[in-house]
Amino acid sequence: MECEEHGRTARQFLAASDEEFAAGDHLQASEKLWGAASHAVMAAAVLRDWPCRTHRELKNAVERLTEERADAEFAAGFYAAENFHRNFYHDEMEPYQIEIDRPRVHRFVDRVLATLAPDD
Repeated sequence: MECEEHGRTARQFLAASDEEFAAGDHLQASEKLWGAASHAVMAAAVLRDWPCRTHRELKNAVERLTEERADAEFAAGFYAAENFHRNFYHDEMEPYQIEIDRPRVHRFVDRVLATLAPDD
């Protein structure tokens, strides 16, 4: 996939996660939030020619973004997304955790995709 495709996919997964949460399917919504975050990171990594095929490479790309931008919120946002990835498998997040971390992942995706802008 190209950078632009990953970015579009991230946005599509964000919208789909909102629909799944509204429908009460927290497991599918959780996985779509993770998908949105991972595709946003892949978009940034592809643009920068960083490896991004494994979970470890995604984490490394986020660490590089954190350093590049001197902003620890990138790492915090990715950590929140990982919580939703785990939640898909274990259904372990409490409602208050979902309410806290959901907007955090949305902001993370927005901020990562903002790094793709040519004037950035």
